[in-house]
Amino acid sequence: MSGVVAELVGAVRVPGEPGVDDRPRMLTGPGRRPLVLVRKDVELAVYDLGGLCAGDLTPTAVFPTPWPRAVGGTVAVSPDLAYAIFPGVHAVRAVEPSGRLRWEVRHTCWAGLCLGYHESYAEYADDPEHRYPDSGSSWVGHDGTTVWVHVRGPLPGDDRPEDDDPRTSRETWLALAADDARVLARAATGTYAAGSHHVPHPDPAVMGLGVGEGQDGSPLLWGRLHQGGLDVRRFGDDAYVLVGVSPDGRRFVTIDHASGEELAVHRHPDGTVTGILFADRSPYGDPAADVGHRRWDLMNHGFLDDRVMAAATSVSHGDDPVRHWLVDVVTLGGEGPISYPHPVRAHPFGVGGGLWVTLDEFDLHVWRRAPAR
Repeated sequence: MSGVVAELVGAVRVPGEPGVDDRPRMLTGPGRRPLVLVRKDVELAVYDLGGLCAGDLTPTAVFPTPWPRAVGGTVAVSPDLAYAIFPGVHAVRAVEPSGRLRWEVRHTCWAGLCLGYHESYAEYADDPEHRYPDSGSSWVGHDGTTVWVHVRGPLPGDDRPEDDDPRTSRETWLALAADDARVLARAATGTYAAGSHHVPHPDPAVMGLGVGEGQDGSPLLWGRLHQGGLDVRRFGDDAYVLVGVSPDGRRFVTIDHASGEELAVHRHPDGTVTGILFADRSPYGDPAADVGHRRWDLMNHGFLDDRVMAAATSVSHGDDPVRHWLVDVVTLGGEGPISYPHPVRAHPFGVGGGLWVTLDEFDLHVWRRAPAR
């Protein structure tokens, strides 16, 4: 079996307390430097990946959090680290490092059958009916002008539907002006989210949104700001999970929601499938028959360059470990599975520049291909 030999570029223990703080999360994307985020109950600490690997354990920015870490959706930060976006159960807030609230956008509560507008988290903090809410997500465009948020509507000031049935989707995708939250454009998503995630495109007017609906599917939407509106297209009959966009913007990658067996490459913007890589029929001589059903994992995929992404597979049973692969999204070939100088359990995440990262709890390692000998 041919393969890739990984060479360690840097290793560091990310500051934080396991079991108390959330595990570190990578934040990167087109036109952005890689950052490491650690969410705590009272603050969000942001570290520069290069600084961490150079031994600087001082956060590049720290943001006070408006509610506990278990509340709300995926947090985002602006490219200049001037503010962080916290999607919550009842509102989205932009918070500056000083603690100043730059702006707030209130929306219908994400919790169950609640259709109310809350003024603060304290109103429902101890309410059992609000203990396990659904959630949206956020992203700040790499040009720093637009904030994208997925919320539950209607918003305050909107007309309420006459039926006002909580079982009817009111979810809304908003593109907001970063300085004052002015609504630049909005569109109904027609989704029923348990959670969601944004996947940025190099064009700052374009954004991908993946919506998790549990066993019901995973709607995949592409939004484009155009002539004062938000044009939204829905792809794939809710059967594909959006996991990445190539840095040149020409392709996006999905994994099938039902089995996780198919990693598909799509042409952007029309969504045409240009190839499928089956986890159980790897081109690298890796039959899964001896260890059980092999599937692509849905987490931490990212690109090393315009055409190569890091990905991981695991099996449904047996002792076979998670395996890492470098996948060429143009040819759907590659150099085979990755071998490391020591055991690696974490998933890979491509961060550009030919590098990928693995995060095992708070232990961060940066890798690249070892030069040919």
